[in-house]
Amino acid sequence: MSPSDRLLTPFETMTDELLFEAMTPLGFWVQATRSRWALIVTVKHPVMAGREADVQEALENPDEVRLSRSDPAVYLFYKAERIGRWICVVIKRLDGDGFLITTYPTDAIKEGVQVWPK
Repeated sequence: MSPSDRLLTPFETMTDELLFEAMTPLGFWVQATRSRWALIVTVKHPVMAGREADVQEALENPDEVRLSRSDPAVYLFYKAERIGRWICVVIKRLDGDGFLITTYPTDAIKEGVQVWPK
């Protein structure tokens, strides 16, 4: 199935325009819509404005991926920016594919089972 043939998540509507898609090294696609990105950069983490390419890179070429301790369908993708600083991209996997929940800069990698690299 091509990326554009997939359905949107239950949290998005057909009017949501796709901002980007990324294939993860875990073998599934992640979608990010313009409405989700707007929420992230205006309400949750404004510091991420203009960093769409960094988020896509973190999904496609992470340094580390961990499973959430509280939800086994949630993955945290980490990409180093510099020593002691990462971008964290949080996604939820539903029906095989994933969708962006949030993204933020961090100075700590959260606990959870490391699933990539093994």
